[in-house]
Amino acid sequence: MTASIEIGEVAISDSAEGGKDYLLRPSFEAMMSIGTPEEIVHAYAIIHGSEFSKIISDCSDVMGKVPEWLSPVMRRSNDRLLAVSMLVLQSCCSEDLTPMIGEWKGWSRYVVYRPGSMSKNDIIVIAQHLMQHGISGKAKIRRLQRHESNETTTGFHAFEYISAARSHFGMPRAEASQLTMTEFQLLLASKYPDQKGFTREEYETIADQYLAKQAARRAKRNSE
Repeated sequence: MTASIEIGEVAISDSAEGGKDYLLRPSFEAMMSIGTPEEIVHAYAIIHGSEFSKIISDCSDVMGKVPEWLSPVMRRSNDRLLAVSMLVLQSCCSEDLTPMIGEWKGWSRYVVYRPGSMSKNDIIVIAQHLMQHGISGKAKIRRLQRHESNETTTGFHAFEYISAARSHFGMPRAEASQLTMTEFQLLLASKYPDQKGFTREEYETIADQYLAKQAARRAKRNSE
């Protein structure tokens, strides 16, 4: 099984005797399987450490460290991070991944994690990779300044990208829904390669050069 790493696909294999190979594809359809547009964005934030970062930052500001009595909170946050990461991996695969990622089982009054072949860390890292390619995209293309925005979004509307792919590339819905965001960006850049304008980095470089020349001219005038 060959994965197209460039567009975000991941291949994982069960090393056990008779184990299977699995292909994970962070398509628009897979992203929609995670939940509502708002839940997708929330899942992205969780697997990129927003909850841990907030807990650690708050404790550092107030106490200078994470106190021992907060360990149960950290464990719950860690469990939530793992659970969301497992959901992302399963959403990106058409086969049951339980042998690889494990499962949560109820015992008496508790819910415990029964591990699979993969380590917790690997599950989280792969989930981060999948969501980056599925939501933000990692295509190495020139992103023009006019297309950049500092505004945050509360929801990821995958269906809008599916509709855009159908419109721009003449794809049927089933094919468009299997695109990853990285693949969508590459197709868009290939179809519209001659867009005019500066990237943010290009604009800032030119602006810095202009300001430096302007300062040099002023300094020269003042010295005369």
